[in-house]
Order: sequence, then structure tokens, then C-alpha cells
Amino acid sequence: MAIILAVYSAFAALVLPRMLRRATWADRAPRLAIAMWQAASASVVASALLSAFAVAVPASVVGHGLAGLFEACAALLGDEAILSSTSTRIGLAVGGLVLARLAYTGGAVMLGARRARRRHAEALALLGEHDHDLDALVVDYEERLVYCLPGRKGHAVITTGALRSLAPEQVAAVLAHEQAHLRERHHLVLAAAETLAQAFPRVPMFDQARVEIARLVELQADDVAARHHQRVHIAAALIRLATGRVPAFALGAGGETALTRVRRMLNPQAPLDRRERLAGLSAVAALLAGPAVLAAAPGVGAFLAHHCHSFLITL
Repeated sequence: MAIILAVYSAFAALVLPRMLRRATWADRAPRLAIAMWQAASASVVASALLSAFAVAVPASVVGHGLAGLFEACAALLGDEAILSSTSTRIGLAVGGLVLARLAYTGGAVMLGARRARRRHAEALALLGEHDHDLDALVVDYEERLVYCLPGRKGHAVITTGALRSLAPEQVAAVLAHEQAHLRERHHLVLAAAETLAQAFPRVPMFDQARVEIARLVELQADDVAARHHQRVHIAAALIRLATGRVPAFALGAGGETALTRVRRMLNPQAPLDRRERLAGLSAVAALLAGPAVLAAAPGVGAFLAHHCHSFLITL
């Protein structure tokens, strides 16, 4: 089973991103597409970890039940003979390295972004003024910028250059886009994708997930804003903000994807129907549960074999 999980992990890391990028429905349901990319990435990591676990712990041990598993783990940690097993040492080492790499990189990504946001927030506190009507921080700056600064006290930021360039309806629409980023904690979604891409560089799944999720969160924020504002106002604001460059740790309404998002706003596609949405949710569930099911199968088989054998003996 360890080999199957390792092969699946490699398959998911190399082939799944190509399949997901070909999905024509992603722009029609960006929230579901984000979940799909996250589930596929988690599937790769989980398969690698469970493969190492399957090497370290025999299926027969898992099959004796949860209490027996705890006892086996205690014995594993205290029995030098078991620990000296090559397969056990390799499995524990690989699993430990993967977890340690994830923890270190995740901490570095989160702390780095937090420090940068804090420094930027301190500068904004000196340069900007909160507008209660807009519910945004207004900064006197000629470049047309609208973005949000995420965090515990996250808020939207708009420059005077953007206010002069945009009509009031467009300002309201683009600020709704930024508020959607803040409410849905998109910075955490992006941080998770960035962590995997940095922890395991040049893995196609993680590289593509980082790019696609960054694009999809913008589409999702556009869709949230479009619930309360006309799409033409969002599109017009995006055109005027397309050339603006926001800080790397912030989420901006403009950027490289602005022009393609304008076309999407002006030519909306039909949302997924119920059958298509259920199929997508089923695929997400399969990606998340698949590695665990594969890893548990030998243990469940050993459990059934052991207890069926005991039952037959008692008869």
C-alpha cells in the first residue's frame, strides 16, 4: 500500500494540475475551483505522509484497533529492535522531514507577510485618513490604487488618484470587491498555496495551484461584488485600475488579470447547475478522503481477518 500511495502522490503532483487547468467550468464557479485546487494539493501531501506511515507501521498493527494502535506506538517508541528496522526508520524520517518542512515554511510565509503588513499599516496610519462613508482608508497618492490590507484589523485602501478617476458607483463596486477579500480571508488561502510552493519547489501541482488560486480569488471577489453592484461598474473600475501595482502582501482590485476579468464581467457565463456542482463537490471529497481510504484499507483488512478468525475459533 505504501507503494500505491507514493505512486498516487507522484501522479497527483504531475498529472492533476494539467487536468485541472483544462477545466472549463472553473471560471463559472471560482469558489468550487479554489476548493478543488486545495483538495488536490492536500491530496499530494497526505499521500506522501501516509505512504511514509504505511512503511513505518505494519498493517497488522493498525488492524488491532485504536487502543492497540496506541499501545503499538508506545512500544514502537520504546522498543529499540523495532526502531532499528530500516523500513520504520525510513518511514519516520520521511514523514518527519515533510512535516518539519511544511511547518518551517508556513511559519516563515506567515511571519514575513505579517511583518510587512504591520510596517505598511504603520505608514498608512501616518499618510491616510479613514473615510466612514466609504469604510476605507484614503491615501493622498496620484497613482490609481485600490487594495485591502488583510489581518486582524484588515481594511480597504484607496488612493486619491483612484477617487478622482472613478465614478462613485465604480468606487462602491471596487471597494465591495476588496471587502469580499477581507471577509473570506483570501490572504490565508493564498498563504497556504504559497507555503506548499515554497516548501516543495518545482512540483507542478503546487506551482500551478499558487498561480490559479491567486487568479480564482479575484474572480470570487468579483462575483461577490456583482451581487450588489452592476457588472459594468466593476468592469469600468477594473479597466482604470489595471496598471496599478499594489504591495505584494496585499490584495488589489487591478493587476495582471484585470483585463480578462473585465471580459468575464461583461460576458457572464451561466453558473453551474446542481448536477455539475454536486459532481465537483464529490470530486473534492474524493481527493480529500482518497489517500486516507487507501492507507486504511490494509489495516481494516487485517482487523477483519483477525476478528473473523477469532470468531470462527470461538464457534
